[in-house]
Amino acid sequence: MTRFGYTLMTEQAGPKDLVRHAVSAEQVGFDFEVCSDHYSPWLAAQGHAPNAWPVLGAVAHATSEVGLYSYVTCPTMRYHPAVVAQQAATVQILAEGRFTLGLGSGENLNEHVVGQGWPTAGRRLDMLAEAIRVIRELFGGELVDFTGDYFTVDSARLWDLPAEPVGLAVAMGGQRAVEQLAVLSDHLINTAPDGDVVQGWHHQRQGMGLTEGRVVGQLPVCWDPDRDTAVARAHDQFRWFAGGWPVNADLPTPAGFAAATKFVRPDDVASAIPCGPDLDAIVEAVRPYRDAGFTDIALIQIGGDTQDQFLAEAATPLLSALRAELG
Repeated sequence: MTRFGYTLMTEQAGPKDLVRHAVSAEQVGFDFEVCSDHYSPWLAAQGHAPNAWPVLGAVAHATSEVGLYSYVTCPTMRYHPAVVAQQAATVQILAEGRFTLGLGSGENLNEHVVGQGWPTAGRRLDMLAEAIRVIRELFGGELVDFTGDYFTVDSARLWDLPAEPVGLAVAMGGQRAVEQLAVLSDHLINTAPDGDVVQGWHHQRQGMGLTEGRVVGQLPVCWDPDRDTAVARAHDQFRWFAGGWPVNADLPTPAGFAAATKFVRPDDVASAIPCGPDLDAIVEAVRPYRDAGFTDIALIQIGGDTQDQFLAEAATPLLSALRAELG
């Protein structure tokens, strides 16, 4: 059965609002919630970037049934993997087994702030693979000493471990990532409906005799009773997507994203993101993900100040339509 999720987008809302939105999203029937982990918004118009981990802890305490994901945390630069392991174990205790640790190789936008430069794409994958090994070893609960190519762990132990082990979902966007990371993950994350990546991930895991995991995707929508308002808001806050991942991973600041996307037109955004009141258009935008083999699909409602109206007016009929057509 396909599950449908709600995105707690830290780039567009403050921490108290995010927790409130999380509670409302559970009440209207979303199956799971994903929380971004940013140091900066993509564009200044989004206006926020609270720390994801206190938010996740508060959401875990304030909700009772929805699954929760970090979506995604980079465990290689801004955070040491030993710290990520401790954070994840603590959130899993608070969530009583509902949390999945989503990991990825990161973006310059968030990781450059610690002043360690920005590695090449291949090096970032190598760092992520080593970080996952550190995190898994710490999840075992024993004293860990580790010396790798990128990380050192000195006599570390997680003293508070959850009864339900933390699953790992890892973002993979190409064949090299799949080959390197598929067997290290429990679940796959990809923000594009790329059936080749999904099939490659399954193939790698089947070859090692590993169990099937979930495939978790995400896409933006801009619901609004007025389509023109929705298009304008999507252009103002979400045109950053137009550069594609090779660009998005490397730009360092919101100002850089603004400059890189200054020639993106509202019509360009509207052709890529469903905008306005038409719920059927959102269902059709989700369909390629289901068809590509995604089991879990999270929606981003663009605009922090539109979440209450979206959740009150659109979410229930939209979930009904999604489950009827794609569930």
